[in-house]
Amino acid sequence: MASTQESIESWIVHQRWYSGKGSAPRLRPLAALPIPSTDPAAAISLLLYADDSDDRIPVYQIPVVERHARPDSPAVIGRSDAGGWLVDGPHDLAFATSLLVAMTGGSSELGDAPVLGASVLTGEQSNTSIVVPRDGAVDLVIKVFRVVHHGDNPDAELQSVLSAAGIPFVPRFFGEIVGEWTDGHGGQGSGHLGVLQEFITGAEDGWRIALSAAQQSRTFAAEARELGAATAVMHAALADRLETRDPSVGDVVGMVAIWHGRLAAAVRDAAGLEPWRPRIEAAYDAAQDEVWPQLQRIHGDLHLGQVLRSPDRRWVFIDFEGEPLRSMSERTRPEPALRDVAGMLRSFDYAAAAGRLGASGAQDDADPSADARAWSEECRAAYLAGYAAAASGDLRTHQVLLDALELDKAVYEVSYEARNRPGWLPIPMTALARILGP
Repeated sequence: MASTQESIESWIVHQRWYSGKGSAPRLRPLAALPIPSTDPAAAISLLLYADDSDDRIPVYQIPVVERHARPDSPAVIGRSDAGGWLVDGPHDLAFATSLLVAMTGGSSELGDAPVLGASVLTGEQSNTSIVVPRDGAVDLVIKVFRVVHHGDNPDAELQSVLSAAGIPFVPRFFGEIVGEWTDGHGGQGSGHLGVLQEFITGAEDGWRIALSAAQQSRTFAAEARELGAATAVMHAALADRLETRDPSVGDVVGMVAIWHGRLAAAVRDAAGLEPWRPRIEAAYDAAQDEVWPQLQRIHGDLHLGQVLRSPDRRWVFIDFEGEPLRSMSERTRPEPALRDVAGMLRSFDYAAAAGRLGASGAQDDADPSADARAWSEECRAAYLAGYAAAASGDLRTHQVLLDALELDKAVYEVSYEARNRPGWLPIPMTALARILGP
């Protein structure tokens, strides 16, 4: 009979959030954190393992529900050391109800509305979210972090701060769960394992709304302007409540060096980028010589897929973890708020180009048409106008920096498309030509 660890090692390789593709996992147990169960027939634990097969030695969280009889569930992991059956926790109702109690500590803020069930959202890459509808009360979502780190997870930290500030552009934050463990390198510490927040029932995905508008050549300017204003309000609230500082020479030189390194890697991925390299490098160096605005905490991975349109027509920002390939120290480092702005500007370009693909059915030519470029430009201008109005400032003051940040994002996109979707390379390449000019 397989042990708990053997069962998990066989199961983990098939999970979307497991990053060690192509190699057999070598899991090393770090902690087993019990959760009091609301179901007497279920034992619940949060298991933490380091994976020594990966040079980064990531730490994975495996929430498990153990039952004596094999459950009728597609989420069965395998047998446990004690001879029971292990189920991936988010797929068992006992886990959701027990974690609700653990996260809220019996707080009366949520009331005692009956839970109507629990279901796992599909499509997530690095976390698992459990939607918990309730009878006559706000619905909830529990986000379980699958890869965990010591220190505050920005998704918990930033959402908590923004929710406490009372701004209407984030889901309400209701609780968190924190654990202590020895990390993969032997260091002792603690970090976030999950968060509990409002689930905005009936919300629409921002990317899909924009894509539909682009496909139908329908203006998206009003929505983009509102989104720009909401972004500025979010940035102001973060600056009011978390660290800000004037950029040092080291900050500026360090960030520009990262841009240059990313460009060098992109040239290796896409030879067609080489002729543009001197002009891109010159734009980076020009930005380095500018006076930069204050650095602050930002969303870190802002694009149309990270915003929802609520039923009352509010824009709502989600997923504050930052870019998943960056280290946790990079994700929590103060940066120019314009990096978020640049990310959203690039997202409008992608929606315009993808809308054209959807309308034409073509999959091998993503060169944006004149209509697509006009649609994107209208969105970009409206977004910047909305941001500037809400921020009471003129973004053109830092246009050189904004251009460099957008170039850096487009360079990253060149690498991604060259490796994964070569037919889409014209999208970021066209952006480079537009930003750099004739």
